[in-house]
Amino acid sequence: MKSAVIVFPGSNCDRDAKTVLAATGLAPTMVWHGEANLPKVDLVVVPGGFSYGDYLRSGAMAAHSPIMREVKEHAKKGGRVLGVCNGFQILTEAGLLPGILLRNKHLKFICREVFLRVENNATAFTSKYAAGQVVSVPVAHHDGNYFTDEATLKTLQDNQQIAFTYCDARGQVNEAANPNGSLANIAGIFNEGKNVLGMMPHPERHAEALLGGTDGAAVFASLLAA
Repeated sequence: MKSAVIVFPGSNCDRDAKTVLAATGLAPTMVWHGEANLPKVDLVVVPGGFSYGDYLRSGAMAAHSPIMREVKEHAKKGGRVLGVCNGFQILTEAGLLPGILLRNKHLKFICREVFLRVENNATAFTSKYAAGQVVSVPVAHHDGNYFTDEATLKTLQDNQQIAFTYCDARGQVNEAANPNGSLANIAGIFNEGKNVLGMMPHPERHAEALLGGTDGAAVFASLLAA
């Protein structure tokens, strides 16, 4: 299985993603955002960071980079796309995922570990998790407050497009466990076809024991198995 990591000016998790993909056997290629062509790959990763310095709006400028036309075509054909943190913001701005990421509720940058509950493990991104499993994964963002309208939220819930929700150590989804004010404690969502996943937490930062945890590794193991 082959993968590509898109690199934008301001990306800072692209090498982290490359390292984990290589260790998992997903054969990554680094692709500059200004490229017009995407290599033939199975998976595209849009990494975290601060593309274009988060000017205008997080992810808004990166969503119009030349390579994003190819990423959209890749997703349209059923190819898998994973957007992490700023990558999630870019995917919403590009229209690959519904909703938007707003400023955190308390208007502060958050950098710590959070608990997540796996809401749908019947996908190429989550099959190595158990349904309802509670995992610990780091977050590092200022604009991670997921929001959408009521009709779209209902669609996400009805179609099982919610991948992860913020929860406490016991798996309880409540306001106290919500680090940024996200609607319905949403930490990650799929598109309708379940071949695109956007998530604010960083699975690549908890994919090896030396990094302090391995709960994020199942995302990449799931992709390899798929």
